[in-house]
Amino acid sequence: MLRVYAYSKCGTCKKAISWLKARNLALEEIPIVERPPTAEQLAEVMKKSGRPLKKMFNTSGQSYRQGGWKEKLPGLSEAEALKALAADGKLIKRPIVLGEAMALVGFDQGSYESAFGG
Repeated sequence: MLRVYAYSKCGTCKKAISWLKARNLALEEIPIVERPPTAEQLAEVMKKSGRPLKKMFNTSGQSYRQGGWKEKLPGLSEAEALKALAADGKLIKRPIVLGEAMALVGFDQGSYESAFGG
């Protein structure tokens, strides 16, 4: 079963969930704001997705802008950055789709098709 960390008011999250459900994929929706992934889970997502740390941040979000993360991020260790992400679900790029051997961040139809088939 796929774990999908999503924000209910996020249009991109809605598109991703709709795409997955249209293909009858079993998924568990997890509210990313109320139950953000742990720092350990985020490290797992980075490893499985191949995404660099900076691409785990929702750079267009209010938490990122108001928190001054553009300036803070270069000076943080990976552990510090993952801890910050785990503390604020709105800071995380979403949705996160986490499977047994794969992870996707955001919604790009081509990436989803590659991972799950057309």
